[in-house]
Amino acid sequence: MKQQYRDPRLVEFGEGVSRYWWLLVDWVAQISWMRLGIVWFMAMIVGGILNVPLLVLVVTLVLAIIKVLAGSKLDAEIEADVERRRADVESLERRLAEARIAALQAQIEPHFLFNTLSSIAQLIESDPVKAASMQRNLIDYLRSALPHMRESRESTLGSQLAMSQAYLDIMKERMEERLTVSVEVEEGLEQAVFPPMMLQTLVENAIQHGLEPREQGGCITLEASRNKGELRVSVSDDGVGFSPSAGRGVGLANIRDRLELLYGERAELIIEMREPTGTRVTIRLPSSVVSAESAEQETAA
Repeated sequence: MKQQYRDPRLVEFGEGVSRYWWLLVDWVAQISWMRLGIVWFMAMIVGGILNVPLLVLVVTLVLAIIKVLAGSKLDAEIEADVERRRADVESLERRLAEARIAALQAQIEPHFLFNTLSSIAQLIESDPVKAASMQRNLIDYLRSALPHMRESRESTLGSQLAMSQAYLDIMKERMEERLTVSVEVEEGLEQAVFPPMMLQTLVENAIQHGLEPREQGGCITLEASRNKGELRVSVSDDGVGFSPSAGRGVGLANIRDRLELLYGERAELIIEMREPTGTRVTIRLPSSVVSAESAEQETAA
């Protein structure tokens, strides 16, 4: 088959015309209507001098059509680029917040493990049988708790209550009759979203700062209620009362930081004195239900 001959000069000319045409389109799309109006006015003056009004009219119409079509396309591209950049920024901020939350959460885990292992170490000398029982309880606790500590999925209030109850079972081994526990949770709140390890921290603080310093120990009450779109989860004790040093500790500061990262001003950590003795610490946050996917993963775990 005979190849069709193409004059290189015509090819080069066509490419040049195409290149300058698209440069013209980009220029018209980017300039404002005011500047384009000035160009039209100058073209009309030149057209009057050269006596080519029809050519000026054609050029004016072509430029107007290009401006409408190319300008709309450019606006859409700019808007899409802005939305893409905004999504990138939001994604980066979300990943940064998740990394900070993970770092804050990691501060709690060694703290809890150190306290529990320290208790077991003390019992090994005084009561080996009880130490072995506490060790088994700790293993059971960690088997259920570690997936929730490390994974980023939503956790439920029900799972956090179960973990705190397992922790309290461990503490009962050590404190015996000095520790009593009461749980008062409104029906239907088990699937409410609640950040991991916060309830555990409040329970641990209540024992460490409220009940352990008291010779006769006392009672810890876990409460949860929902009202007007807010979830309130409280841990109360009838121990020695609130110590200012406890409020500046790692545990409560950790909770405040995580609540701010997760919910901003919509969440709050509230510390109250009880009468005649004791402390109530409440976490207030927006009420929501865990997603079906997270619920299935939590059940599987």
